[in-house]
Amino acid sequence: RPWLALPGSLACLALVAAAPAAAWAMPVPVYPEPTGPFAVGAAVVQWTDPDRPEPFTADPDDHRAVVVQLWYPARATGAEPAVAGRETEAESRAVIAASAELFGIPGFLLEQSAGAPSHAVFGAPVAEGADRFPLIVFSPGLSATRTANTVLAEEWASRGYVVATVDHPFDAAVTFVDGEPVHSRNAIAGLTDAEVARATTENLATRTADLGFVLTQLERLNRGEVPGPLAGRLDTARAAVAGHSRGAAAALMTAAADPRFAAVVHIDGGLDPAAAPQPFDQPALSITSPVSAAENPDYLPALDAALELGAEGYRLELAGTGHYSFTDAALSFPPLPSLLGTADRTEGLRLTADLTAAFLDAALGGRPADLAATLEPHGDLTVYK
Repeated sequence: RPWLALPGSLACLALVAAAPAAAWAMPVPVYPEPTGPFAVGAAVVQWTDPDRPEPFTADPDDHRAVVVQLWYPARATGAEPAVAGRETEAESRAVIAASAELFGIPGFLLEQSAGAPSHAVFGAPVAEGADRFPLIVFSPGLSATRTANTVLAEEWASRGYVVATVDHPFDAAVTFVDGEPVHSRNAIAGLTDAEVARATTENLATRTADLGFVLTQLERLNRGEVPGPLAGRLDTARAAVAGHSRGAAAALMTAAADPRFAAVVHIDGGLDPAAAPQPFDQPALSITSPVSAAENPDYLPALDAALELGAEGYRLELAGTGHYSFTDAALSFPPLPSLLGTADRTEGLRLTADLTAAFLDAALGGRPADLAATLEPHGDLTVYK
């Protein structure tokens, strides 16, 4: 499965770091400047679902909590920007350390990533005007955190979307619930194939429930029923569910389970082989990597079977990309073809932002577009009607 490829692909990192080319192979990441007309604000909220017990603890009184980062169109303030998408460098370093440990990467190789400035400003005032902004609820990859796709979140927000990226507790490498660190329990060492399959199914069910709950809370926030910076400024009738890797599989499942979502964006995620795909009524865009398809011959046939059950849909195998070309990892990982394909560090991110925005503008904004003509120049395109 594509999301399991990272540890093996990174086995050579220690050797890379020892070479004279270390600074080239593992640079300090430079977050691309968002290109939209808005500055980007950020806020973090924690919401607890009173109707769901926490599946990872034995306490019957412990209910499922999720931590969500909101990225939104804002007014420029000149204030200090986020640090790798986080409010403080200390928090950024904690996330980098936990992620490195979970994926078996020597921590010193990623230390330079922890202090890199991104562009969102925490607490920035919401953009002026009476406009209500469409939503993107985003689920990251297996064990990834809510800031693993900062480049995409900042770009979408700069173009007029409110983006809610989700930390799935006990799945994300680390998140902070009530201020306390909660670490991932995704280790699969020693598990049988049947146990891994069962864990995958359970993980996707939890993520699907999390994503629907987040949309419910955003509806409540918009009505002023829960605190937050965007009351009255959200167009919850124009909400997309999106994700990368494991989060992409969860996005497709959520679209089938929750018709409140009006569109779905799937970015390079293998589906659950133990679960039959379900029909869904929303338009869909899937962007996949040639590397992921080559690593798993069952990937694209299973994905095509799922996308055929939807409304109008598109699957683009984006030329030159690898599985991590769609994440911030592209900014700091070594440019190995098994990780990033043959594109440069930012090309996959830039094209993904442009193409998903074109799709969402059409699907959520009602803007007429010849999406096939927009997508086709960038790789192998399959259209579902």
